[in-house]
Amino acid sequence: MTEPRRLGRDADPAGELSATVYLRFKEIFGGERVSRDRKRRERSAEGPQDSVPYGVGRDPKGLGTVIDSLTAGLGWNSPLAQHEVLGNWAELCGEDTARYSEPVSISDGVLLVQCQSTAWATQLRHMRHEILVRIAERYPDAGVDTIRFQGPGAPSWKRGPRSIPGRGPRDTYG
Repeated sequence: MTEPRRLGRDADPAGELSATVYLRFKEIFGGERVSRDRKRRERSAEGPQDSVPYGVGRDPKGLGTVIDSLTAGLGWNSPLAQHEVLGNWAELCGEDTARYSEPVSISDGVLLVQCQSTAWATQLRHMRHEILVRIAERYPDAGVDTIRFQGPGAPSWKRGPRSIPGRGPRDTYG
């Protein structure tokens, strides 16, 4: 018959099994163990680091340079340029033109401009190329490819349950 299993110290008197397991683990996970102090000493002996006084990259930088690198790193250049186009509309197209037109939004490379009258929208359509050139020169990151000028919105005369489709009031309000 088989011998009953022994527990405790009598189970492996020579420690052969535990020694084999230990050697196997050392082979798999082993290698030389290095203390933190030793690693720190080796690192400091390697050479100058970034934290050395008067080292490379330690010079003070201007606030504008830091903000420019931050906006470029985060990908904010295009949205910031688009908002500058909307905010500086009077400088781009002139004071008189800005009085009668207002930029509404920029989406998918299209600048949408709302005009006070159909006549102003027509005149600004003729000036489209000049305004696009100015935008491209001053704000190249804005991504404005074209401009869409809209006249004023006419009120709807279609109210009530008995309204029928028709041609509408035309250009009465422009």
